Amino acid sequence: MHTKRFLREQSFKKVRHQTATLLPNRLHPGSRRFRIAKTLSQPARRFSAVCAPAGEMALRESVSVLTSSGKGPFMQTVQLGKSSLTASRLAYGCWRIAGTGEAAKVTPEAEAGGRKAVAAAFEMGYTLFDLADIYCEGVCERIFGQALKEVSSMRKRVLIATKCGIRKKGDPNPDSPYRYDFSAEHVVRSCEQSLKRLGVETIDLYQLHRPDYLGDPEEVADAFSKLKKSGKAREFGLSNARPSQVDALQTACPMPLLVNQVEISLARLDCFHDGTLDQCLMEKITPMAWSPLAGGRLADNGPIDLQTPDHAHRIHVREILDLVARERGVTRSVAALAWLLKHPAKIIPIVGSTHPERIRDAINATEIELTRDEWYRLMEAACGQRLP
Repeated sequence: MHTKRFLREQSFKKVRHQTATLLPNRLHPGSRRFRIAKTLSQPARRFSAVCAPAGEMALRESVSVLTSSGKGPFMQTVQLGKSSLTASRLAYGCWRIAGTGEAAKVTPEAEAGGRKAVAAAFEMGYTLFDLADIYCEGVCERIFGQALKEVSSMRKRVLIATKCGIRKKGDPNPDSPYRYDFSAEHVVRSCEQSLKRLGVETIDLYQLHRPDYLGDPEEVADAFSKLKKSGKAREFGLSNARPSQVDALQTACPMPLLVNQVEISLARLDCFHDGTLDQCLMEKITPMAWSPLAGGRLADNGPIDLQTPDHAHRIHVREILDLVARERGVTRSVAALAWLLKHPAKIIPIVGSTHPERIRDAINATEIELTRDEWYRLMEAACGQRLP
């Protein structure tokens, strides 16, 4: 017992020494990461034999995140809804990791690139990974599952979020139309198929992708209950749901709905006006923002097509974003993500790039907090007119 405790103490001291010697020279003295590094490097007053393993693991993980890139940003975390699940402040979206939207066009090179993108996101501190059964006809789930097997200990440290409910034309019959399906049979079967593609036993967060006009809340509740009881899904949420639809499903479901994944960006402001974010604050539902950079338009440095009807508005938004970004010393995309992070509902932007440098750069948004003046300056630009 004493030998094990001695070894743990020595390991703790070694990591603390690495923190003290490596980090201060790499970080700005006024930054939050420097203060974290300084705290980690202080001598421990007491190192309990009971708490040692957990403490050592937490310290090693902190050092790993802080030093993985030398000057890399530090990923914050956030609680999902009313649950005990803790996720990275940014989610990594996997809809592009197959390189195409058609399964028949996926190449081995594209699959390898997708696995590398997933691994890179994990190594940079992303722990919430967003998927859907419809992404490249299930191939994205399979690629992610392969990455899980290749990266040691990844499954234990990440949350897998996937979705169901959209059925493509021709599924299952040639004359079947494109549609939505929240029937209990489809929800349960889709979850089981996702589990097989992912190669896991449990999905951490299972979401309904787009509202089914024929969806019965009681039937959905039964499906969710079966999946939870069988251990196939831990928690549940919605995607693209209006507040009234959230209310209807939550009334029927015995478990809390943790998230509502909706489109939110400086180019899409609906959620600020239709009650979605108000409901998230009131009911402690976590909003996840898909397309937080408007499909890349807010980050793109290329010329804006002057033939588009709203080109003047786009140019103005870009100019104001550039102004805030320059003042903060960050990229335009970081400023756009920081704008979302400022909201008190704790929006989780879903980063979808497969380029490691962009995946890493996005984390810088978690290290700055826009002032109210900066936030409203961007809001006004996004609205295209002075606020009433």
